[in-house]
Amino acid sequence: MSPAPNSIFDIIGPVMVGPSSSHTAGAVRLGLVARALLGDTPQKAKIELHGSFARTGPGHGTDKALIAGLLGMDTADERIRDSFALAAEAGLAFEFLEADLGEDAHPNSVRFTLATGDKTLEMSGASVGGGMIQITRLQGRSVQIRAELDTLILIADDRPGTINAVSGWLAAHQINIAFLRLKRDQRGGKAMMVIETDQNIPEALTRDLASLPWVHWVYQIPRLKE
Repeated sequence: MSPAPNSIFDIIGPVMVGPSSSHTAGAVRLGLVARALLGDTPQKAKIELHGSFARTGPGHGTDKALIAGLLGMDTADERIRDSFALAAEAGLAFEFLEADLGEDAHPNSVRFTLATGDKTLEMSGASVGGGMIQITRLQGRSVQIRAELDTLILIADDRPGTINAVSGWLAAHQINIAFLRLKRDQRGGKAMMVIETDQNIPEALTRDLASLPWVHWVYQIPRLKE
């Protein structure tokens, strides 16, 4: 039996430009998260479509929706239909390819490879229904992120006190942790922390965390609008 929805939003989906919450609204949100992780509008984007995204996506406007998200539009933006032309104006060069992202990948999956200046990003994710999304890979690492809350992702040395240091840093800035997930390569290697918070995480705090010598990289995703 399917789990009960958490809210009416889970049933009706977001306010959106159609025709499909999975193929359009979810696609916009995937683009928005990729843009947030890159930190800017990309100059180049390779977008690989998997499963039904590849087979039926263009007919549902998935391609335009993904580009709209990369340009910073939300799901209700009437300009989604014109996103290709707006991308040209913004200096975003893009290409779409079909790809097999593996038998475990959701049918509505996409992999972004983005670049702007000296920044690059690889992110895979899926539109899982009702406009909701799941980020599944980031910079070659497996993740599980829904972007329903403000989210901090960092790779740090796996050493005693790492979790306490990060959680203490957030607490000192009055930021409450809602969920924290930790995954490490091996004991004493590198660990990934995915931290979802009740409050917005200031960019200055993200930069401060990134400057710590035992932190290798930090990414931030602001919560998506309903």
